[in-house]
Amino acid sequence: MNKIINTQTIIFLVIGFLAGFLVWGNKQTVEMHHSMDMDGAMESITMSLNGKTGDDFDKVFLAEMIVHHQGAVEMAKQALVSSKRPELVTLANDIINAQNNEINMMQNWQIAWFK
Repeated sequence: MNKIINTQTIIFLVIGFLAGFLVWGNKQTVEMHHSMDMDGAMESITMSLNGKTGDDFDKVFLAEMIVHHQGAVEMAKQALVSSKRPELVTLANDIINAQNNEINMMQNWQIAWFK
């Protein structure tokens, strides 16, 4: 009987551990993976600039910065939909306005400088 209880207890603990991981641990894993993706993206952007100078650097810099700013705009739009804090809504609107102005400025430079 003790062996059955011990086996059942072990099975119960394993199932509980796995369920706990799926509910709580997986969220942290997803968040950590997302953070690593962002770190990787930033590293990739920085690496794409290595060894470039002059117009080659400027073209890549502008292209990468536009994408980077567009990402900030998308994140801010999510904050407008999902956040209930007026401070974050204000910040999100400020980000959208500032980043869109800078995106337009950089796109105009691309046209003017590199047709």
